[in-house]
Order: sequence, then structure tokens, then C-alpha cells
Amino acid sequence: MPSATTPQAESDVVTNGAGAVGSGIVAHTDGVPPGDDSPLIISLRDVSKRYVTEGRTVHALQNIDLEVRRGEFLVLVGRSGCGKSTLLNLLGGLDKPSSGSVLVAGQDLALMNEASLTQYRRDTVGMVFQFFNLMPLLTVLENTILPALLAGKNKQQSEARGRELLTAIGLGERIAQQASLLSGGEMQRVAVARALINDPPLLLADEPTGNLDSQSAEAVLAALKSLTQREGKTVVMVTHSREAAQQGTLIREMRDGQFVSNDEG
Repeated sequence: MPSATTPQAESDVVTNGAGAVGSGIVAHTDGVPPGDDSPLIISLRDVSKRYVTEGRTVHALQNIDLEVRRGEFLVLVGRSGCGKSTLLNLLGGLDKPSSGSVLVAGQDLALMNEASLTQYRRDTVGMVFQFFNLMPLLTVLENTILPALLAGKNKQQSEARGRELLTAIGLGERIAQQASLLSGGEMQRVAVARALINDPPLLLADEPTGNLDSQSAEAVLAALKSLTQREGKTVVMVTHSREAAQQGTLIREMRDGQFVSNDEG
């Protein structure tokens, strides 16, 4: 598999047998998308996000509509500043829209207070970032189960699930090792397992291979896809990488806070 770390220009983000993204095409990759009878996990209606900075209004998102079903692996592509990360922040409950509705697993995030959003982030969504954010002095297993313990879950059961996840992504023999001794790719695979420890229906990944060499990126993408497929998770991933984007079942291109429609060049 080729390198998954080199950023690509907007017109050179993804090509595959189903079409090209970067020329306004919404493309399915070689993955098999879920059927229309799969329940909706994400439903966005007329979502906009505006920021006021130095007296100027910035339209980060403009009238976004989006539906993502259970088991879908959606990849968001586009140039920096196009709105990808803003959209991911809304789905993660880290920010609220200026207008419109953001429904995830039947919950309207725009109407939630901070306490409800905290519970949402704990139970409904797992997050994988470009930087691994592991606790360096904790072991691999301790890092993996930390969100479960913070959520008040049983330690023994959490450790059992943590071992299962880590074994599934090839880190079963590194469970007792200190996190600081891992390679970057291994750290990011631990981060994937940690994001799934609380069994959330949705996983968000923001440039998960951005800081990795090609071989490590391949291993991380394989772990991300295999674990989420095995557990029936929905994934939304932001990336600039051609190879990373090909892991998705659906690719949407963004430009100027909107999705690029099929008839745009």
C-alpha cells in the first residue's frame, strides 16, 4: 500500500475506480456502504457556523445538510480552512452551530447544556486526533481503559475489553509496556483502541495519520477500519491524504464551508 502521509492538493485528494474527488464528485470507494435501511446515526439540517473576529464575520459552515448511516465510513476532504474541522467539532459536541440542527444517535446537540454534552462526549462519540495524547508514564492498557474508568465503569471488565481491542490491532504483547516506549504508529493505534473503549456508536478521526510515516500510517488505518467494521461503528474522518481517504465508504469534498455538489468543477 502506498504512503498515507503526504498532504495532497484539493484537486489531487482521491482517485479510485468509482471516480475522483477534487472535481466536485461525491465518490464511493471500494468499501461496501451500508444499505438504505441502516439507521441514521448523523443527521444535519441547514447547519451554519459563524465566527466574529476583529469585527468581521467568518462563515465557517454554510447551510450544511448531511446524513450518515450506521456502519458508514465518511471521509471529509478539502483544502485547509474549508470547514472540515469545524464540522468535526460540531459532531463531537465541542462546539455548537449558529443555526440548524445537529442530531447524532437521536440527540440534538444544539439543544444540549454543557453537562449533557459532557455525557454525550463520554458515551456516544470516540475521538482520535493527529496527536496521540497518551499519558507517557501509564502502560498501554492503562491508557486504553482510562476513559472507561473516568466514566465509572468496572475496572476488571474495562481491562478485559481493553485487552480484546489491543489484541485485535496487533498490540496484545505490548499491553504492559509504558506508552512512552512505543513508536508513533503504535501510539496512534492505542489511541484508536482508547476511543472505542466505551463502545460509542460514532468515532471521529481528525488527520489520524498526519504525523506518521507511510508504514505506520498503513497500520493505523488498518486498525481503524478493522475495529470499526468489526464493531459496527460509524466513522467520520478528516484527511488530506489520498491513501487515507480511500479507506472510506463515502467521500465528501468541502469548499468554503459547503459540500461541493456534483456539477461543480
